[in-house]
Amino acid sequence: MLTLVEKVLFGLAVVATLAAAYFAVKRLISIITGGQGKADWRLALERLAVVLPKIATFQPLFRFRPLTSLFHALVGWGFGFYLLVNLLDVARGYLPGFEIPGMAGNVYHLLADVLSVGVLVGMTFFLVRRFVFRPGNLSTRESTLLHPKARAGIRRDSAIVGGFVLLHVGSRFLGESFAVAAQGHADGWQPAASAAAGLWSGWSPQALVIGQHAAFWLALGLILAFIPYFPYSKHVHLFFAPLNFLLKPERRSIGELSRLDFEDEGVTQFGAAKLADLGWEQIMDAYACIMCFRCQEVCPAYGTGKVLSPAALEINKRYLLNTVEAGLAVSHRRAEHSIRCPGVRGTNGVPARLGRPQGSPLPDTPLTEFAIPEEAIWACTSCGACVDICPVHNEPMRDILDIRRALVLMENAFPKQLETAFRGMERTANPWNISPAERMKWAEGLKVPTVVQNPGPDILWWVGCAPATDARAQKTAQAFAKILNAAGVNFAVLGQREQCTGDSARRAGNEYLFNELATANVEILNSVKPKRIVTTCPHCLHTLKNEYPAFGGNYEVVHHTQLINELIGAGKLQLWLRNRQPLSVNSHASRITYHDPCYLGRHNKVFAEPREVLKAAQLDLTEMPRHAAKSFCCGAGGAQMWKEEEHGTTNVNKARFAEAKATGAETLAVGCPFCMVMLTDASKADGGEIQVRDVAELVADRL
Repeated sequence: MLTLVEKVLFGLAVVATLAAAYFAVKRLISIITGGQGKADWRLALERLAVVLPKIATFQPLFRFRPLTSLFHALVGWGFGFYLLVNLLDVARGYLPGFEIPGMAGNVYHLLADVLSVGVLVGMTFFLVRRFVFRPGNLSTRESTLLHPKARAGIRRDSAIVGGFVLLHVGSRFLGESFAVAAQGHADGWQPAASAAAGLWSGWSPQALVIGQHAAFWLALGLILAFIPYFPYSKHVHLFFAPLNFLLKPERRSIGELSRLDFEDEGVTQFGAAKLADLGWEQIMDAYACIMCFRCQEVCPAYGTGKVLSPAALEINKRYLLNTVEAGLAVSHRRAEHSIRCPGVRGTNGVPARLGRPQGSPLPDTPLTEFAIPEEAIWACTSCGACVDICPVHNEPMRDILDIRRALVLMENAFPKQLETAFRGMERTANPWNISPAERMKWAEGLKVPTVVQNPGPDILWWVGCAPATDARAQKTAQAFAKILNAAGVNFAVLGQREQCTGDSARRAGNEYLFNELATANVEILNSVKPKRIVTTCPHCLHTLKNEYPAFGGNYEVVHHTQLINELIGAGKLQLWLRNRQPLSVNSHASRITYHDPCYLGRHNKVFAEPREVLKAAQLDLTEMPRHAAKSFCCGAGGAQMWKEEEHGTTNVNKARFAEAKATGAETLAVGCPFCMVMLTDASKADGGEIQVRDVAELVADRL
């Protein structure tokens, strides 16, 4: 119970803290809403039932670093419960004899007691880990661009937050132990506090009372002192991480990008050159970031020595925003020169705004000067690993691709090697620059009808540029054609009318070229009215399925491994298996490992079907350590296929191939023509002992 003087002083401190919190929150709102678009709060209501259990269990954390995640959960569970504990402690200080009665009180005290110990253990683990063991995965290389204040600031922030949590929870725990010692018994079930009370058995009653008051002021006084610092610390993720889960715009895939409107004559900015060009949710990402560096750890570019760090990108945004002064009216941020982009979903029907708002509190510093250098921008493979692994649902890959758009469309700045691919897509509608007249040469001697010859097929096979033009990928197409015919599938192809989906153009930032290709393809497909589309290229799959709806193209699209699995399950494919017949003399080694293509796996969640096909073919599958959603990239995505890889310690494809080789497999199975090219090159560089083959080729061997 507090004295009258203590009650007055505490009340004044609360008022001062709430005033400071008001201005801090107002500042944060002004900064976040200075970005493009606005949040759809209806999404929060729709997602609440799914998000709450995810937050309560810290489920996203446990996909990576399980031991560290457990200690984080201990801190999170305890600190979350302390919202109630602190309120009740204030009530106990102001109201004589206030306690929760009965069984509820016993349960409350037990939870407070156990969770206090959990917080103390967990936070001690983190402080020892960061300041004693100093693991490399909690920082970034010197070659990576990081805000000048960040390298020291991250450690300082960790020390402040860690010290605050230890002192706050520790003081409260000590106060409870003083109370138990003074009363001679515990209020409710408090095993840990009761055990600690034995330490004060020789203290006088007056000393124990002083100890209780000192513990109260230290515990709750620290809260009041910490609140003004809270918005500037990484601890603010406590609020913004749940908001990220509740309010992120709806996307069909983690790789889906918004459509730009090139017909609006009022356009002044395409892509993101400055912070104000980013979406509000992309700015909020900076505050949701916990600086755990998980995204950096799974990034194929960073892992092979490049300067790109998705974590540094978010941290740089945060540190620059922390220097922004509030004071500009939020109402001024919607300027008449804003650009509306009608193709974007997920912001309650309000088109994305790509113009730079007037009166925004966001600084005008170019993103490539403080957030991420151009070299890092062009090192991204758009594999989506950073987005997939982030425990707070941040999307650094989206920032990078938006910055690419600005570089290409506004500054005409991009790697010179991309010119060949761009020219090919512009002139011949494929990055290989092969004439459309040659697009069906791969099918000579095979039964592959076009939609002219077989109108209204059950399956429209979108062959794709690589299988139609690249000599190695053509073998995959030929194998798949044999499978379709063996299963009696009623299918057809577009033939010479088919052209590039534009995936590489979009990932390279050439949104205008993508827009032209997508518009033309949707017009063709809508005239054909396909019942179902199958493709052997995950990049085509992703674009047709997830990107084309913004252009009026809504199709059911499946990967060829999914269709093959269906055909096997339906008994339409008869395979020569070891338990029935000897394998064909042309069969290849049965000991294999499978590489998950990024745009099939992470981007479109197709993991099981390729493995089920390999199992049905009685192939001995050995998984690589990084597989399924955690698969490592081949290095071709994000238009890397068409340019020289950025400088690093090794190549991404060689790093991935080394993992495959370490399994002892004789064959590396893939499901993507880009992966085929990259991993075949790595195999050749290694001596060519391991064969790289598409799943369709392995199945065709057993027909």
